Amino acid sequence: MKITVLGAGSWGTTIAILLAKKGYVVSLWEHYKEHVDMLNDRRENIKFLSGVLIPEKVIITNSLEECLQGTECIVVVVPSHCVRSVMQRCSSLVKKGMVIVSAAKGLEQDTMSTVSQIIESELPTEMIEDIGVLSGPSHAEEVSRQVPTTVVAAARQEKTAKFIQELFSTPYFRVYTNLDIKGVELGGSLKNVIALASGILCGLGFGDNTNAALITRGLTEISRLGVAMGGKLETFFGLSGIGDLVVTCTSKHSRNRSLGELIGKGMSFNEALATMTMVAEGVNTTKAAFILSKRLGIDLPITTAIHGVLFEDKKPREAVEDLMTRELKSEW
Repeated sequence: MKITVLGAGSWGTTIAILLAKKGYVVSLWEHYKEHVDMLNDRRENIKFLSGVLIPEKVIITNSLEECLQGTECIVVVVPSHCVRSVMQRCSSLVKKGMVIVSAAKGLEQDTMSTVSQIIESELPTEMIEDIGVLSGPSHAEEVSRQVPTTVVAAARQEKTAKFIQELFSTPYFRVYTNLDIKGVELGGSLKNVIALASGILCGLGFGDNTNAALITRGLTEISRLGVAMGGKLETFFGLSGIGDLVVTCTSKHSRNRSLGELIGKGMSFNEALATMTMVAEGVNTTKAAFILSKRLGIDLPITTAIHGVLFEDKKPREAVEDLMTRELKSEW
């Protein structure tokens, strides 16, 4: 089977390596020619995944035509804000029967669409049942070194979810199935907002009590908005919900947490953002979640506070104080 991976960041590179080691024919597409040349020359993604070798049999190219010719499965791992333009370029090359897997996380700013919804809108209607999602607590830095990891494959059709499960499963990468594609995607996207908050709290010097409170109440916000948008409540208590939330709020590998930490230590949002080499999806997702909360009339105090810090020049300590002194209420 030939598989095409779109996007040669840390996660795309990791997925390409995993699939190649399972024996599949893998093409890895990257937009920038200079990055393609470096990857082919070094067989190592020194920019995003230093120290992990890319097998020689992974074909690395910036030609979509070359990548997609004869492929049976496409794994989309480009940043969420690039998905639509990339899928528009792919639309004439994609054929019925190909399975499309989104391994990207985020919400589109203009439409509030999840990544799978963006893909659906750019492909023929008859392909919708062949679109799925891979999501869960899975930092590329660990998966690429075969650290035991579990994730979720979600799709509308059980056969598609099971296909993705079989495709990716290895002795160190265990994949469960879930038919709540909306909930799985929203959990994977919205947790990045809470991870930004976790980083800010760390930068401010707060401790474990504070972070535990944030994660717990953050899950409440994620599930509240997620259910209102069509996800199932139980999904947010699974790997793509609480699982992904915990790892992103506690790991040194989390780019969203790292960005938040710089802000908590005193950098402005723009200064902190300028230090990032990888995309922090939580920034755009914060905007989207804030807009959705107003549109749907849903109370998201943590999201509102982070929106204030990022986009309204609110001081991080002031945001924390406002959260802690809100009107007292029942937990449930």
